[in-house]
Formats: sequence, structure tokens, C-alpha cells
Amino acid sequence: MSEIVYVNEVPGGTRQRLRKLSADEILTEAMNIVICLVALVFLAPVMLGVAAMIFAQDGGPVVFAHRRIGRGGRYFYCLKFRSMASDAEQRLADLLANDPVARAEWDQDHKLRNDPRVTRLGAFLRKTSLDELPQLFNVLKGEMSLVGPRPIVDAEVAKYGRRFASYCAVKPGITGLWQVSGRNDTTYRARVAMDCIYARQRNVLMDGVIIAATVPAVLMRKGSY
Repeated sequence: MSEIVYVNEVPGGTRQRLRKLSADEILTEAMNIVICLVALVFLAPVMLGVAAMIFAQDGGPVVFAHRRIGRGGRYFYCLKFRSMASDAEQRLADLLANDPVARAEWDQDHKLRNDPRVTRLGAFLRKTSLDELPQLFNVLKGEMSLVGPRPIVDAEVAKYGRRFASYCAVKPGITGLWQVSGRNDTTYRARVAMDCIYARQRNVLMDGVIIAATVPAVLMRKGSY
């Protein structure tokens, strides 16, 4: 019988139960490590080039670390190439305070199609998903998986409601069902439903299919903004 491990650092006080890794999960972890190491070797020149462009843009930090919720409700710092201006938080606060349409969009999806915080270079990085590349290090650290729900912040927990437990049952991923099913072209409700489906049905074969489907989705910039 699998040993149960309790994790108590969960927003809202929910107590999550995590079983020790199954054989399928061990295989998934091995696949994560191998693919990440290979990707880092081949993508190192691209990542160095992106880092240089971001620094040349305004001299600010190259990588942005944002606190997100991971498996079992534990917090971790999700890494991204910085795609926003250095005064991003103030820009967002000003927009939401003065633009009711943007406020409604933010409240519904926690995203903005015309985000004043995003730089021109940052918009390109987001369109091509290059801003996500530093998350390969999150995967190597065991905080994320190649495939899983996109990591969320505290403000998004309420949108999951009772389905938050399904989100916490698996590691957040760099890609997932949402990313290959329209991404920002879908509703947040559909995103939550896809996260629940993945949490219930996930296996290494499913992960492999999603990883393969991610390539054309990124190349076609499907649902990205």
C-alpha cells in the first residue's frame, strides 16, 4: 500500500494527501529530466541570446521569479524571461483603476489581451513562448513537470473552487491540455475543466502526446498573446 504524505501549506487551509510516486510517475520524472537536459544543451545559445536582448533593452533583470502554487499546494518560484517593464505592477494598478473594461477582463481571466506592462520584446517572447524556457530549471528542481496545469497564483484559487484539489494533485507544467487546446482562446472555466481531466487521466503516454502536440501549437502561436 502506498504511503500517504500530508502537506499542509495550502491556500485556504486545505489538507492535501500525496502518495509516493507510482511506476508511471517515476517514468514521467525520468522523461522530464532527460528531455530537459537535452533541451538545455540545444537551446543554450537561444537562451543566452534572449538574455542579452532583455538586458540590452533596459538594463533590468533578465529572469523574473514569481511565486506560484505547486503540487500539494506548496509555493515555489516559477521562472520566466522577463517580458514586462520594470514598473509593471504600477502600470497594471493604474490601468485597472481607470479602465472598467480591462478590470472586467482581468477579473474574468486574470489576463489582458492589451497588457500595458508587456514590452515590445516581451510581446515577441510571449508569442513564441520563449519566455517559458527558464522553467526547464523548475522541472529539473522537481517543482514542475514538462506537462501539467499551468502554475497559478493565490488570486486564481477561487476560480477553481472545489476543483482546486485536482490542480494540487499533480505538478504544474510548462505545457498541458490547455496550451494545446487553444490556450488564451478558451475560457478560464474550460481551462479548469482541462486541468481536472488531466489530473484524473494523466499517464506517461498522455504526456508524450501533449509534448508532441505542443510543437505545432507553439509554431502556429495558437492562442498566445
